Amino acid sequence: MTPSKISVAVRTFASTTPLHLLLALALFLATGASSLALAQQGNGEPTGTITLEPGAESDKLIAQRITSIFEQIPQFESLQVDVNSGVVALSGQIANEAQAQRALKLSERVEGAIAVDDRIVRTLDLQDNLNPLWDSLQNSLREWIRALPLLLVALAIFIIVAFAGHRLAGHTPLWSRITKNPFLAELAGHAVRLVTILLGLLLALNILGATALMGTLLGGAGVLGLAISFAVKDSMENYISSIMLSIRQPFRAQEHVLINDYEGVVVRLTSRSTVLMTLEGNHLRIPNATVFKAVILNYSRNPQRRFDFVLGVDAEDDPALAIQVGLVALQQLDWVLDEPEPNGIIESVGDSNILIKFMAWIDQRESDYGKARSLSIRAAKNALETQGFTLPEPIYRLRFDQTPATLAPIDVPEQPMQTQEPSKTPPPSELPTEELLDVRPDTHISRQVREERSDTAAEDLLDDTRPIE
Repeated sequence: MTPSKISVAVRTFASTTPLHLLLALALFLATGASSLALAQQGNGEPTGTITLEPGAESDKLIAQRITSIFEQIPQFESLQVDVNSGVVALSGQIANEAQAQRALKLSERVEGAIAVDDRIVRTLDLQDNLNPLWDSLQNSLREWIRALPLLLVALAIFIIVAFAGHRLAGHTPLWSRITKNPFLAELAGHAVRLVTILLGLLLALNILGATALMGTLLGGAGVLGLAISFAVKDSMENYISSIMLSIRQPFRAQEHVLINDYEGVVVRLTSRSTVLMTLEGNHLRIPNATVFKAVILNYSRNPQRRFDFVLGVDAEDDPALAIQVGLVALQQLDWVLDEPEPNGIIESVGDSNILIKFMAWIDQRESDYGKARSLSIRAAKNALETQGFTLPEPIYRLRFDQTPATLAPIDVPEQPMQTQEPSKTPPPSELPTEELLDVRPDTHISRQVREERSDTAAEDLLDDTRPIE
């Protein structure tokens, strides 16, 4: 069929065939072409051509090149190389898998080698595997022997710098002149000792040319320090609290304080805890972290202290007159201060009594708080009773919901009268009135605290020259 007839036939088919059929036919032809192309490439084989150098001697040249490379490596001397059409076949015996893989990779890198066939036998011979290790150890030993003078110089520099830092850190008078706080002086000495050790290590590694190792060591030390800080978080908190308490001291030695629920007289402040002498004469150690965050009540800071007590009078008595009588009695006591003067208020009014609260001030340097309060209650009570005021007694009301039945008389056998023997307990000894009315402070606890503080070898961070909060 001539081209003119073919063109006429195509035009005739296009004019007589609907448009949607033409589009479907074109899509079918395009899909078939792409499927054919994918089928040709889907077998996993390379699509490019493998170029070969001209000449029949190419396989021989590849074999010679690989053999010459293997001759330079002692472990590969027993390997045989055979090349056919660019495919390299390696055979023979070798010590282990690592050497076999190395030989295969070297063969693959040779130009012209299309593929490498692994026919190598791994002997796993003991001597062949130990000889390289022994040679490596010998080489390392020879290198260390050559570097021994340099190592000795680096070690000497490290020892000299570290020893100088140790002597400088142990120079206590120097740090005591810099800071009056003994705890901070000790802390400065430890810091200088650590810095000099790091400086000596850095100089030694620079001499050895191992500055990269220094960076690794510092990084590892940072990670280790972070892990340790999390592990000893409570100890670090207590240590930092000790520093803060030594800088800004909330109390002095021999002061009567209340720290949270712990009451006592301050003995000393150490780098770990605060030592108190309780009012019972016992030692009490409180961690400094607790002291730093605690609510502290200092009884000794202000020598004047107020005490109060409550007394009740009958509901029919005049409470104002009772307050006046009680205040007059308090004002006559030697240990009650005139300024601020005593005071009294009506605390509450009950069904059968009126409660009156009396308040007065004492000087703790001359009067004991407990004794003064006790004797003041006695004086006010006696004064109210002398003036005719009735101190109410507790009233109990009994209620019977049901009337009990009439009880028959019970015959109780008569028992012979027994004469009560006089008590064999001797009467208590009468103390002189002067001792009963003595309100002077008890010095026993203070004496024990002074004896404890007389031990100069014990650590104490309390210093009267430091600022106090």
